[in-house]
Amino acid sequence: MTITTRARPRLLLLRAARLFDGEALLDDPAVLVDGARIVSVTQGTAGVPDGAEVVGLPGATLLPGLIDTHVHLAFDASAQPVTRLGERDEAAAYEAMCRAARSAAAGGVTTVRDLGDRGYLALGVRAAARDGDHTLPEIVAAGVPITTPGGHCHFLGDAAGDVAQLREAVRARAARGVDVIKVMASGGHMTPGSRPEVAQYTVAELRAVVEQAHALGLPVAAHAHGTAAIAAAVEAGVDCLEHATFMTPDSVEDVPAELLDAIVARRVALSLTFGTRQVEGHAVPPSIATRMTGFIRNAGRMHRAGARIVIGTDAGIAPVKPHFVLRHAVPQLAPLGMSGAEALHAVTARAAEVIGLGHRKGRIAAGYDADILAVSGDPVAEPAAIHRLLTVYVRGRQVVGGPAA
Repeated sequence: MTITTRARPRLLLLRAARLFDGEALLDDPAVLVDGARIVSVTQGTAGVPDGAEVVGLPGATLLPGLIDTHVHLAFDASAQPVTRLGERDEAAAYEAMCRAARSAAAGGVTTVRDLGDRGYLALGVRAAARDGDHTLPEIVAAGVPITTPGGHCHFLGDAAGDVAQLREAVRARAARGVDVIKVMASGGHMTPGSRPEVAQYTVAELRAVVEQAHALGLPVAAHAHGTAAIAAAVEAGVDCLEHATFMTPDSVEDVPAELLDAIVARRVALSLTFGTRQVEGHAVPPSIATRMTGFIRNAGRMHRAGARIVIGTDAGIAPVKPHFVLRHAVPQLAPLGMSGAEALHAVTARAAEVIGLGHRKGRIAAGYDADILAVSGDPVAEPAAIHRLLTVYVRGRQVVGGPAA
């Protein structure tokens, strides 16, 4: 599959039946794009600027490009992503990551936050996107995650076991130019011998990560499954919790009321792991499938409490998690009690704000980047309409080719 972009005149006017701007629905919109930026959003049949290309999309809804707050471009969405990564040298791994990123963009995911690669290769993909490759999404990159010796995802890079090492690990990542610090506060499923419900760091150790990162102007995202790790990360002052599943060895614990109150009061973002695509011959692992009812119950409770929920799919870790899988999460959020508009807000405007790009991503508004989707129908009233993808614009350029479902 070849993914390219289509050349066009500098001015582009998009007309559709409706527009979800990241916050609310607008009828009969006209969106004027100049280069890579949106310059105006109007209603009705306003005049066409000289030299503008007009694209009419009757019956369609325009949406901001979707934002996945937790992906792994280094993992290839195969049945054995860790093994496959280990078989690639640096050049092959980089090319595979570019293919993964292009698949995301072509599938409507125009911004991704990569929360763990090998060798800081995501920084190279980020640079290629910034240098003008419009087939690539915007990339927010953590580089190599921080973990304990032998801890979760230790195979991606170095480890840090005490406060001094943790502070140095943060400084080293900042020096490489990462956008966010990723720390493994608990174990995880993909690492043999690691247990998701067990905390890997103390509050004091996590606080050292947070203090050093914040001093360098970087936010901290903490992978945390078990309650002890979640509580420690919140107490330490992390900016975002990844997964927040409240897993126990064989089930899921109800989110403790006091901890939920603290998450909401401190405005800690929750990057919850939803979104799977049906793939023949593959399924969600039993360790996840048997706990899904508990995950949904807790997520619904957090949503009702007013928590800042965004969606980080963990794209790349399995065949049911291709890099464009975020679209599949949108209709799957209804059991949490989210309306169509709330689900779309979580994967556009709120997601942009959580990852530090709320000033130019996640909205269709004047001054914002021209990351725009068009879908057939009304995904606010019918979330499944998100799959009826008509076209994708990445920074003002139409993407041609890519996944259809």
